[in-house]
Amino acid sequence: MAISKRVCVVLVAILLVSQRFASAEELPTVERASFPKDFVFGTATAAYQYEGAATEGGKGLSIWDTFTHRPGVIAGNTTGDIAVDQYHRYAEDLWLLKDLNMDAYRFSISWSRIFPKGVGEVNWEGVKYYDMLIKHLLELNIEPYITLYHWDMPQALEDSIGGWLSPDIVDAFTRYARFCFERWGPRVKYWITFNEIHSFANAGYSSGEHAPGRCTPPKCSAGNSNTEPYIVSHHALLSHAHTVDMYRKEFKDAQKGVIGITTDCTWYTPLNSSSNSDQRAAQEAIEGFLGWYLDPIFFGDYPASMRASLGSNLPTFTPKQVELIKGSQDFVGINHYSSMYATFNETNGEIIKTGYKDGVPIGGVTPSDWLFVAPSGMRKLLGWVRERYNNPIVYVTENGRDESNKDESLPLADQLKDPERIEYYHDYLQNVLLAIKDGSDVRGYFAWSLMDNFEWAVGFTVRFGIYYVDYKNGLARYPKSSAYWFQEILKRTENLS
Repeated sequence: MAISKRVCVVLVAILLVSQRFASAEELPTVERASFPKDFVFGTATAAYQYEGAATEGGKGLSIWDTFTHRPGVIAGNTTGDIAVDQYHRYAEDLWLLKDLNMDAYRFSISWSRIFPKGVGEVNWEGVKYYDMLIKHLLELNIEPYITLYHWDMPQALEDSIGGWLSPDIVDAFTRYARFCFERWGPRVKYWITFNEIHSFANAGYSSGEHAPGRCTPPKCSAGNSNTEPYIVSHHALLSHAHTVDMYRKEFKDAQKGVIGITTDCTWYTPLNSSSNSDQRAAQEAIEGFLGWYLDPIFFGDYPASMRASLGSNLPTFTPKQVELIKGSQDFVGINHYSSMYATFNETNGEIIKTGYKDGVPIGGVTPSDWLFVAPSGMRKLLGWVRERYNNPIVYVTENGRDESNKDESLPLADQLKDPERIEYYHDYLQNVLLAIKDGSDVRGYFAWSLMDNFEWAVGFTVRFGIYYVDYKNGLARYPKSSAYWFQEILKRTENLS
């Protein structure tokens, strides 16, 4: 695309977005200079969704490597065996990131690429890949933000001990984390223990839609949807707590880094705003989503509303574990995409979560039935975190929207147009700015995602990328309109704050 057309795309997009607010109250301009000094902009990715090379370079299998090869569990029976082949193309892809004027890159390490069996012998060829990835990032002056676990449990640990269902996983995870700190800690200053425990606990052990595909029979061959998500979450939280404790005692002073956890949450609003019952439903929905993980980290126990509704199905922390987990964060990562309504089911008292009220969606609909475009939810969720947890340091570690695959008969230039994504990013970033104005200590924002990729159970049927990946023609990467928009708003102009 010629430079003149690139500028035209950006200016038209900015004009369209600004016109929507011309008659509204004055709202902040979305550009780098509007954010606090040293605010970090980046994109987020995950190993299984990006790397490919599933059996190359000594890598062991993960639960996603095996799960995706079961017929019928992934849309189109696709897999992440190749994904977008970042294992071989990382140098090219990091230049794409640099071209966006981004400051940071959030990626995850494949546990089984480092330890093929989950523990024991190190795969040094896999280590070399991450050595080079980090080296290239730093040479480009891009800060690495490393997630230790983004859903890809080594299959060997799943087979030998039951993965997250076993308390023995805590020791295995901390051993893996120790190696990562020892190897890359001198160069990496930002660590995230887990990405979205809520997602892999529920989709992997309640609905069975994600690896390892467990839920109550007969829907799944094995599992217990009433207990296993809570056991899995409990062991993951204990793994987080032990890892943070180890990092602080053995590495933090020398390496000068920070460590936190990334959680996800939909914002819930009462179906009937004047109903006390619906207000309580919305509050308990957030507590059972975000509070499930952050309440133990900040207060030492699960939310009281979860204790009341789940009873003995919810595990307990020992006094020693409470001491270990409470305060186990230097920052909190928040992944936020969507908002929904909440109300109680009058028959069984369970919370109903829905994107519709009287047939009208809460926000713009997308190809994903869980993702509604409701930007004010970002500000409200960040405010909820600020008020409940005494204003912790927060990074928005994922935010973005999908689009369907477009008609491949269209010219490529038309397939690269994504005005709805520009609008989404603008409006959600504007609400990040409003949250900061409210007093939230938000330090950074990571867009999901750098480019189109393997999106778990829906495979390659939707696209979240700022860069387009041509799956039919050698995985070629092309900038979408949103890429030029990010280039423009993140120009390195003087920050006035």
